[in-house]
Amino acid sequence: MTRAVFLDRDGVLNEAIVRDGHPYSPETIEDLAIVPDAVEALGKLHSHQFQLIVVTNQPDIARGKIAREQVMQINRHICSVLPIDAVEVCEHDDADRCDCRKPKPGMLIRAAERGKIKLSESFMIGDRWRDVEAGRRARCRTVLIDKGYSEGLQSQPDVVVNNLSEAINWILAQPQQTR
Repeated sequence: MTRAVFLDRDGVLNEAIVRDGHPYSPETIEDLAIVPDAVEALGKLHSHQFQLIVVTNQPDIARGKIAREQVMQINRHICSVLPIDAVEVCEHDDADRCDCRKPKPGMLIRAAERGKIKLSESFMIGDRWRDVEAGRRARCRTVLIDKGYSEGLQSQPDVVVNNLSEAINWILAQPQQTR
């Protein structure tokens, strides 16, 4: 079995578009801005044999605000720039009551089954409480990149950091352990 780092997309790998203290996804590649330290930071994880898996809620597909193809185009672009091994997308809204929309752990669990990943030795990096809770429910250690959004935390991450590089450095300093 292998270890993975699950990464939220918007606000972690690319800059979220923040309006009135709330983060939003980019709608086009032109709106997409990869965080400056992403290539180097993710390269460090890959050199330590972590699988890198994006897990992203994209409810605007269900809401009819963006086409599935636009989201996939952004994901393909991110994968062409960053060393990502897989992308899991939840296209649902909360009302759909699916098992994949974070804070539920469905995307992490499915990716773990496919990739033979040991969740208790893996990590979830996110910028919102939903990411932290999904990681905790999947039995991963959790990292919150604090972006100062105007929303609270519903569960505590294992660590709070300021950016992706700090998150990766914390992960690489952790001993292998199981929860």
